[in-house]
Amino acid sequence: MQVAQGMHDAWQPSLHLLFQAIAELGSIEVTTVLMLGLTIYLWRSGFGSDALVFIVFVAAQAFELYYKWNLYHPQPPRSLAESDGPSISMLFSGTGAGNSFPSGHVLRAVIVYGLLAFVIRRLAVSQRTRALAAALAVAVIALVSIDRLYLDVHWESDVVGGLILGAIALVAGTVWLDRPRKADN
Repeated sequence: MQVAQGMHDAWQPSLHLLFQAIAELGSIEVTTVLMLGLTIYLWRSGFGSDALVFIVFVAAQAFELYYKWNLYHPQPPRSLAESDGPSISMLFSGTGAGNSFPSGHVLRAVIVYGLLAFVIRRLAVSQRTRALAAALAVAVIALVSIDRLYLDVHWESDVVGGLILGAIALVAGTVWLDRPRKADN
C-alpha cells in the first residue's frame, strides 16, 4: 500500500496524458497488431513455422484471463487509481470481478517487445540495430511496468506477476524460434 500511496502522491495532472500514451504500448490493441505484424512478416519471409510463435501470445492471454477469473487479488482502490485510457478490454472488465493479477499490459509488453527484439537481433545485419532492438525492448517493458504503478491500476505484485509470466512465455517463444532445424538436402 505504501508504493501505491507514494505513486498516488507523485501523480501530476500534467503527466497524465503521457502515462496514458505509455499504457497504450502494452494495450491489447497495440500488442495484438504488433504480434500479428511479426507473424505476417515471419510467414511472408519464408519462416512459416516460426510464425506459430503467435500461439505463445494467445496462450499467455488465456493464462492472464484464467488468473483474473480464478485468483482473488483485488485491484488498488478506485480512490487511488487514475484512468489509463479506453481499451477493448473494458468489454470484459466485469468478468474478472476487479481482480488485477497479473498485469496484462506488462505480460503482453514482455512477450511482444521481447519477441520483436529477438527476431531483429537474429535478422538484422547491423550490430547497432541489434543492440538498439534489445535496449528499446527493455525500455518499453520498464516504462509499461512503471506506468501500471504510476496510474495506480496495479499493485507491485501484479506487475511482478506480469513480468514473470511474460518472461516464461518469452522463453517459450524464443525456444521455438531458436529450435534446431533440419538441414536441406
